[in-house]
Amino acid sequence: MTQITLISSNKSFGGYQKIYSHQSKELSCEMKFAIYLPPQYSSETKLPVIYWLSGLTCDENNFIQKAGAQKYAAEYGIIVVCPDTSPRNVNLPGENDAYDFGSGAGFYVDAITDPWRKHYKMFSYVTVELVEVINVNFSPQPGNQSIFGHSMGGHGALICALRNPGMYKSVSAFAPISNPTKCPWGEKAFTGYLGDNQELWNEWDATELVAAYKGPALEIFIDQGSDDQFLKQNQLLPQNLVDACSKAGISYIYKEREQYDHSYFFIASFVSEHFAYHAKHLIN
Repeated sequence: MTQITLISSNKSFGGYQKIYSHQSKELSCEMKFAIYLPPQYSSETKLPVIYWLSGLTCDENNFIQKAGAQKYAAEYGIIVVCPDTSPRNVNLPGENDAYDFGSGAGFYVDAITDPWRKHYKMFSYVTVELVEVINVNFSPQPGNQSIFGHSMGGHGALICALRNPGMYKSVSAFAPISNPTKCPWGEKAFTGYLGDNQELWNEWDATELVAAYKGPALEIFIDQGSDDQFLKQNQLLPQNLVDACSKAGISYIYKEREQYDHSYFFIASFVSEHFAYHAKHLIN
């Protein structure tokens, strides 16, 4: 059993918001994750779980402090897990030089270039190791899990679902980086973590993965603010993903929220809809 160490615990809406650390074998460093255990939770009661993936510069704290999600997790009886967005303090050259690469910017890919390949394997961490840590230590309902995220984490949620058909009951994203092979953030990150082979990049791009998706029926829920500064800078490109879904026959929900931006004010305004959406898939 992977040993986890409790860092903090705060009662919230009848449940407990906790943060733990553990030594990650996948990332070869200490990692932290937040977990909300709703009031329905006990060692005998198996509950569904939702994984949340945060965006650039964020860690395990942003969502739990700013989204107001505990109220809805308590209402539906859902465990919510929020990992950090990258390895930390692994002493790689340049890891802290930019907000959009390195620390706080793991992009949920498995790096294959040096020196990043040793530590930056966030995809395998989120979809394999962290799931095992949660299953062993908190005993959620086996296989009853969903995933969502924001911005870089929205990209992460989409590729986790698309690359693992059937693993998640549902997927949604706030302002995801929808077509990273075609935007500056993605081009920078993929060059750094994956090298110059752009065919390989397509394996980590939701728009490209949708076009090749062969798994069980899947619906994608995308929430986007119309006044999002990064939408206007062509970092997000949600229409490319919507067009790919339409062409591939994959069901989608796309909601553009008038005058909302990229911030947690946007997320907090509509997170209740995302919990209702996921609960519909997780709770019979």
